[in-house]
Amino acid sequence: MKYRYLGRSGLLVSRLCLGTMTFGNSQWGCDQETSSALVDKFVSGGGNFIDTANGYSGGESEKMLGVALKSHQRDELVIATKCWFPTSSATNARGLSRKNIVEACEASLKRLDTDYIDLYQFHGPDPQTPIEESLRAVGDLIRAGKIRYLGCSNFYAWQIAHANGMAALKNYEPLVSAQHLYNLVRRDIESEILPACDNLGLGMICWSPLAAGMLSGKYRNKDKPDELSRIGIQASITLPRYWFDDALNMIDVVCEMADDLGRSPAQVALSWLLGDERVTAAIIGARKLEQLEDNMAAGDFDLSAEQRQKLTDAMPLKLGYPYEWMETNLASTFKQHEMAPAHMQRLP
Repeated sequence: MKYRYLGRSGLLVSRLCLGTMTFGNSQWGCDQETSSALVDKFVSGGGNFIDTANGYSGGESEKMLGVALKSHQRDELVIATKCWFPTSSATNARGLSRKNIVEACEASLKRLDTDYIDLYQFHGPDPQTPIEESLRAVGDLIRAGKIRYLGCSNFYAWQIAHANGMAALKNYEPLVSAQHLYNLVRRDIESEILPACDNLGLGMICWSPLAAGMLSGKYRNKDKPDELSRIGIQASITLPRYWFDDALNMIDVVCEMADDLGRSPAQVALSWLLGDERVTAAIIGARKLEQLEDNMAAGDFDLSAEQRQKLTDAMPLKLGYPYEWMETNLASTFKQHEMAPAHMQRLP
């Protein structure tokens, strides 16, 4: 297993992160015995980064992870959780208000049965709460020793920039990471979010790196997914997100390359993500040990630059304006230098 720094922090995490959304899920998840076995397998394979959320399975994911962690050295692991989604019918039990952040953090600590959370993440943006209030609340929790680092998930690029700009201005704790949807089928974040994180020093943690299992190849040559599979159960969300002609063609390219390399399609798709140095980790979820074992082989498997480019070119991404304008005018405008300066910004 290879390790990467989480953004500009000094925290090293495994480049594969164990996702626990399956823990306790009654439809497409796993029970405590399997959940504990998955954690054991992940840690024994060199993984030290585990992600959950207070909204997964109504809090059961955190509880089951807490039980599984009893078999391991807590200080050797990096545990991440989140708040934002409603957790009860109480009016304020959602969002990023000081009240909810503090109460949600305390509840997560109890469910995880731990003294501290390594990475606490805003699960989404709160349009009603000023970001200063949210940052101050987390800062208090960090000073109290209950949180180590702060991250976000599903933020717009401007919200990431605004949050860290405010953190710098007011001396609040900054965001060190962002967790977003990113895979070979959905590369939306390449236009704004990934460049913003790169510029501001946030590590990117990719959720759904296998497009809800599509990039594992198990739906290849099928007209529709199995209704009892995760993608079938969540069809109203997953089909519009992942099931379209270009995506199905991409699966063929991934599977063909996997056959040529003697690898699984999942390993190839994960390695493509990790070939970008702006990516810190990809979240791998599983409900069976064999699924996790297969995915973990990507922990130290790297595609060549040519192989990675072939996959990138298989479904070209249209970045639109202003990328097209910059592509036309940037090189001709800034051409006088012998070499690029060290502080040069990377543009998409």
